[in-house]
Amino acid sequence: MIVARHNWAGIRDRAMLHLSFAAGLRVSELTGLRLEDLSLHHHASILVHGKGRKERCLPLWKQTTAALRAWLAVRGTVTVPELFVNARREAMTRAGFEYVLEKHVRIASQRCPSLATKRISPHVLRHSCALTVLEATKDLRKVSLWLGHASMQTTEMYTRADPSIKLEALTRSPPPKLRSGRFRASDKLIASLTARAVMRREKHSK
Repeated sequence: MIVARHNWAGIRDRAMLHLSFAAGLRVSELTGLRLEDLSLHHHASILVHGKGRKERCLPLWKQTTAALRAWLAVRGTVTVPELFVNARREAMTRAGFEYVLEKHVRIASQRCPSLATKRISPHVLRHSCALTVLEATKDLRKVSLWLGHASMQTTEMYTRADPSIKLEALTRSPPPKLRSGRFRASDKLIASLTARAVMRREKHSK
């Protein structure tokens, strides 16, 4: 996606889009970021305030760090603590970010016409980040931590988007070791199975 780098709004938009994708942020997480949540010393990182007051600290790519440095250089003095602000120097809103994303998708579709037929929403950026992390690590737990999911069940939806991940995970897992020999059923097991069979027959005979 081509974003102008030579004006205040363009530099801001580039930083927002870079960070939204690289960190896989929800819109509320992006707009809720404060200047104090960003650390650009040594290993650059961002402190994300997620759902349920859960926090996660994420490292930043060099390109994302460069985009954020450029934004801080032109952000200027504002009265709000939020990292990203609108043209009125007020905190960026959900609607404001959605407008920014829609504007740049429209511009990008002039060079890539296929984008015009797709709906690129903030969640699509988050979803794309999840698949990128999953492809790189082949580890759903890392995707879950990166996105701030409360449950692994939420993260598992990304394996449905890319079934090859499941196949690769299966080939990497060692098969269970089974002992050779005859199967021996205990008296307790036989009694349990017999009781279940009797109960089924009685149920169907009624």
